[in-house]
Amino acid sequence: MVPEIGHFALIIALCLAVVQTVLPIAGAGLGKASWMATARPVAQGQFVFVALSFACLTYAFLNNDYSVLYAVSHSNSQLPTLYKVSGVWGGHEGSLLLWVLMLNVWTVAVAWFSRHLDQATVARVIGVMGFVAIGFHLFMLLTSNPFERIPMQPDGRDLNPLLQDPGLAIHPPMLYMGYVGFSVAFAFAIAALLGGKVDAAWARWSRPWTTAAWVFLTAGIALGSWWAYYELGWGGWWFWDPVENASFMPWLIGTALMHSLAVTDKRGTFRNWTILLALMAFSLSLLGTFLVRSGVLVSVHAFANDPERGSFILAFLAIVIIVSLVLYAWRAPKVGFGGDFELFSRESLLLMGNVMLTATCGAVLLGTIYPIAHQWLTGANLSVGKPWFDMFFAILMAPVILMMGVGPLVRWKQGNPSEIARRLVPAFVAAIVAALVLPFVMGGWRWVVPVGLFLAFWIFSSSLTNLVTRLQSMSGNDSLGAKMLKQPRHYWGMLLAHCGVGIFILGVTFVEGYDQEKDVRMDIGDTLVMNDYVFRFDGTIRVQGPNYRADQGAITVSKDGQPFVVLRPEKRIYNVQQNPMTEAAIESGFFSQLYVALGEPLGGSAWSVRVYYKPFVTWIWSGCAIMALGGMLAMSDRRYRVARRAAQETAHGAALEASR
Repeated sequence: MVPEIGHFALIIALCLAVVQTVLPIAGAGLGKASWMATARPVAQGQFVFVALSFACLTYAFLNNDYSVLYAVSHSNSQLPTLYKVSGVWGGHEGSLLLWVLMLNVWTVAVAWFSRHLDQATVARVIGVMGFVAIGFHLFMLLTSNPFERIPMQPDGRDLNPLLQDPGLAIHPPMLYMGYVGFSVAFAFAIAALLGGKVDAAWARWSRPWTTAAWVFLTAGIALGSWWAYYELGWGGWWFWDPVENASFMPWLIGTALMHSLAVTDKRGTFRNWTILLALMAFSLSLLGTFLVRSGVLVSVHAFANDPERGSFILAFLAIVIIVSLVLYAWRAPKVGFGGDFELFSRESLLLMGNVMLTATCGAVLLGTIYPIAHQWLTGANLSVGKPWFDMFFAILMAPVILMMGVGPLVRWKQGNPSEIARRLVPAFVAAIVAALVLPFVMGGWRWVVPVGLFLAFWIFSSSLTNLVTRLQSMSGNDSLGAKMLKQPRHYWGMLLAHCGVGIFILGVTFVEGYDQEKDVRMDIGDTLVMNDYVFRFDGTIRVQGPNYRADQGAITVSKDGQPFVVLRPEKRIYNVQQNPMTEAAIESGFFSQLYVALGEPLGGSAWSVRVYYKPFVTWIWSGCAIMALGGMLAMSDRRYRVARRAAQETAHGAALEASR
């Protein structure tokens, strides 16, 4: 009975999504306040029924209801409770239901925090989000019903062993919150186009929502990278896997959108460009959904499903893009680019940075889509490898990083090149010195290292220059600490996010330049020396997990003749699917990481063992965390709270005046 309740709740949610789309948008166009007033309560109602449906599916997993096909396919009675819960979104149907739940969370949040906006704008925004919900409700109900019944089975086929990991319990919700969060920027953009009011106001409303989506997406991508690093046993942090690219492309455009919204908000410029970026960010999120679920990709992350599902989401993607671009083409000429500025100005640098980010996204899209198109057209398989992506990404992103150091120092409308050059000389010298000296400190020269070091220290030193310049320009006799406390949160958020990029670059630079890897045969008592560490293989023992059995190795690591740590990698066999899985053993320090994984048994007590030394690898994910923290700090800025409060007071006063 519970699965039927969940299915029926989805049908009711679809009906409410239709009402949420039609009445508010039509009411805004016709000026009918009563129709527009339905937007918030109907959106809240849809959320209740989607949440009920999700709870019903979770109940089926927790109670081993193996009359539900989806639960049979992705659960098992031996599965630990955590993985029964994460199994709810461990496959195609459940992940779509999570997608729709996240969409409704964002919609309710917009409905709750938009009371300071005019009724027509809110109606259009919530109506557009309802339209997106219609597409995904139909997708689920017509092609991907998570509540499909079958005759009761004795047990389930188990969750994919790759997904039986705490990181995968957190990664998809974070990633989807980012993916779906760009629907808010998309809805605000469409609402502005429908209302014909593409001005600074809509950008100001969109900024905190876009930043929030970017923060979630940053965290989600970082968690996915970390999971792949320690779970797959390959020792790599990024593979340019097509599904990784599917989440990275919206991140690139979302980064450009955040900066473009800032210019539109503050200067009234980039209006057309900002609208286009908002449309692109969400369209790329839908494209990622299509790539993951269409079966056209071969990936450890992909849901390999039938072409019917891919055709549906492709059709929906086409509808969203075509309708958006037609509306954009209709309204854009009347909007204009907005505001004049000189060639050397903060606006110009931000625009160039945005163009380069968009070009980078285009290169990633080309490398991801071209093999698929080539196979469709010729029937022959073709792959675009890591060297191609690395080359184009480095070429296109290096100018962005250089402009990241210059842009915040340049004035709006017109800057002074000679003044900026004079201020940045110390930063440039510091970056050059770091690039020339540190490679020798690390113990070797590789071309990638000085380039990466220069870019990272350029960000650090130019950010410090910007802070010093800003503090020196403040009048008064306040102390240094007082001046720093007076800086707004969005400024600290910007500096923190930029420094996070620098830390990320440092991590990538040292890992790519100085990591060490050996794949060797080791018998009991055999040793391996790597970077002053001695690894001794002490054999394996059999261990029993809740739903798997494993050979657990014991590798004693010594340094300077003293025991340092005992690493215990595992080779697991899961009871149901019988898939061998590698569980790496990792010892992390601030500056380096030791990583050991068991390969295959080689007869007797000997095993194939992979040993890695990874300098600064944790800085990669630390940099991402600092970027996300900077975004959180920026969106908590006082200006948004004050503006919201002022708008609410204005709206309340207008309502009282109208009632007299």
